Amino acid sequence: MAKAGTSLAEGKQNDEPELQTVPDGWKEPAFTREDNPCGLLERSSFATLFPKYREPYLKECWPLVQKALMDHCVKAELDRIEGSMTVSTTRKTYDPYIIIKARDLIKLLARSIPFEQAVRILEDDVACDIIKIGGLLGKRERFVNRRQRLVGPKGSTLKALELLTKCYILVQGNTVSALGPHSGLQEVRKVVLDTMKNIHPIYNIKSLMIKQELARNPELRNEDWDRFLPKFKHKNLTRQKKIVKKTKKPKKEYTPFPPPQLERKVDKQLASGEYFLDQRQRWRKVMQERRERQAEMCVKREEERNKLFIPPVEKPKKAVKVSVDKPVDVEKLKDKVKTAGKRKLGAPPQQEITLKLTEKEKRGKKKKCH
Repeated sequence: MAKAGTSLAEGKQNDEPELQTVPDGWKEPAFTREDNPCGLLERSSFATLFPKYREPYLKECWPLVQKALMDHCVKAELDRIEGSMTVSTTRKTYDPYIIIKARDLIKLLARSIPFEQAVRILEDDVACDIIKIGGLLGKRERFVNRRQRLVGPKGSTLKALELLTKCYILVQGNTVSALGPHSGLQEVRKVVLDTMKNIHPIYNIKSLMIKQELARNPELRNEDWDRFLPKFKHKNLTRQKKIVKKTKKPKKEYTPFPPPQLERKVDKQLASGEYFLDQRQRWRKVMQERRERQAEMCVKREEERNKLFIPPVEKPKKAVKVSVDKPVDVEKLKDKVKTAGKRKLGAPPQQEITLKLTEKEKRGKKKKCH
């Protein structure tokens, strides 16, 4: 109600934020059998196909799928001959929307999502979204590069997106499967489509991080966040064209007569005399020219091969000049010969080694005594 002394429009403006706000931690109550005790009037079912490589995993985890669906009174069947999965309601089914959840469950299982993640779709606040990205781009190489850009090095970009949106994301083939809350699925779809439009996912991840920080602040929760979000401009980089220097052609003298007419093939044959030859004679002439060309090529190849066997030209050795001016000292040479003759070749005998060791020990003892 509007306060006294204020207009009706002002009162409506004051009441609007109170109507739009939702208390923190509020959760919608679960749908139970008491809400629909009579059950459903009609029986409905959904079926989906799965690839051949998925059959061993589905065969292994199918008892768990049946148990999870029987808690909601939904029947599940696996046909390995046709390669299909079918879910259908029973007489005990009370939740009218659970069959849609079961349909999404078998779709996710067929798209290689593990059972531990796919079974979360049966919860009330969890939904799924399958984004088709195969037909958005024309070239296959460009599509593969942008899909890898979404995954990131060692899956780091995809992991950051999962943490921010609180969704499980699987990129496989021509689709991206996402599983999580509705608000997170909207952000995942936006990031995936922007990545296919050549907008790097790191820009959207940065914006999501800023939005989360602003949502935690109660003062800024109801304000416009455009002033805080980064604005990325698209840069249209023009490729530098190669500058070609134009050479000035010399000016031709002006002549009033037109240029001479080019010779036709028949004119050339008439000039060379080939026009008057028979078909056999022409063929012989062509073969003769071909043999002459082959002979020239053989000569060139032999010359190139023989180049390897030609020895290189050796440079003339410079003569070493011996200085004759310096006199030779004969006495020094004699002394060197005597000292070389006294030296003993090889290792010293064992007796000399033991004598040297004992002398060193005696010297060491004398030093200690002093």
